[in-house]
Amino acid sequence: MKPVSINVLRTVLGAMTMYAFAASAADLAENCANCHGKDGASTESSVPVIGGMSANYIGDALKGYKDSSRYCPETTYKAGDKKGTKTTMCAVAKDLAPTDISALATSFAGKKFVRPAQSPNAALVAKGKDVHDANCEKCHSEGGSVASDDAGILAGQWSPYLAQFFKEVQSGQRQVPKKMKVKTDPLSSADFDALVAYYGSFK
Repeated sequence: MKPVSINVLRTVLGAMTMYAFAASAADLAENCANCHGKDGASTESSVPVIGGMSANYIGDALKGYKDSSRYCPETTYKAGDKKGTKTTMCAVAKDLAPTDISALATSFAGKKFVRPAQSPNAALVAKGKDVHDANCEKCHSEGGSVASDDAGILAGQWSPYLAQFFKEVQSGQRQVPKKMKVKTDPLSSADFDALVAYYGSFK
């Protein structure tokens, strides 16, 4: 029997490693789908759509959850074997390795951002656009629809999720970057309601 060359061994081991990495990423993504839906297209109005957001944004968010520097409100699994079980994103992310975070970020960034069908308050949409243009457009360009801003996608995001997010920002529960805080601190509850309507108007 001929000895196996080192190049063949490297090829085989490389393929095995890639297969294991792909399987691990698939398992992690399936766990995420129990709340965020298949490919990050959430069907739960309290859970954000994450498919299609940039890898940098998703990766930074997961790192923040892992070290508990990002706000982690209690929630429950929406589907799967743990459905109804209480958890937080910090608990979900605490055991993720850097390679896991990279794999998840890359995977979800490669998906499409699926905007849910919503019926925003039409009377507030125009005001919301004005509030956005004056305060948010610099970082959330084109109405918050550009993934490469690395600031999340707001255009078409679930309105109930955004409404809760803004309440947490107003109360100080959710910490935001200093440059965002400067813009959000002067806003009223009515301004935030208008922003929710504006972002919810994207189809």
